[in-house]
Amino acid sequence: MAKPPLAYPIELDAGQIARLLPHRGEMSFLQTLTVLAHDHYQGAAQWAHDCVILQGHFPDLPVVPGVLLVEAVAQVGGAGMLAGDPYVRNMGSDFIGVLAGIRKCNFRRPVLPGEVVAIEVKCRQMTDRAAIVSGIVKVRDDEAASIEIFVVNSPRATLEKHIAALRRSSQ
Repeated sequence: MAKPPLAYPIELDAGQIARLLPHRGEMSFLQTLTVLAHDHYQGAAQWAHDCVILQGHFPDLPVVPGVLLVEAVAQVGGAGMLAGDPYVRNMGSDFIGVLAGIRKCNFRRPVLPGEVVAIEVKCRQMTDRAAIVSGIVKVRDDEAASIEIFVVNSPRATLEKHIAALRRSSQ
């Protein structure tokens, strides 16, 4: 059954984002998300000074690892598509978006714990199940990173079988 038509902008808080994405605990980065159009999203993230992930990166000089900025772009893109892209919304829970590749990634300044990161994302559908997600990460007006990733919506059952096989083979 098709979902009702969308009216932009769509504003989401952390609780609403959590209902869309499977990420939990310290791997749930987004505080807010605004869906401006079916393919254009803005999100905000922040990592606390006491975040366990940051404790060893780097001791006495903590910075947010670049890989977390890549993941934050993926979360903005994923939540944005699930909330605001009519096609992805209608795919339902039988599919799960997974990061399939990092096409381009440039870091221009470190992100420090406690800094609010603004993430602007635009998505371009490549196939019925794949999209290019391009993001600009900023702290205040300073560009911290530009990131382009490839996201694939995989059938949940296929992904679950693959992960189960990997678990069995590693035992």
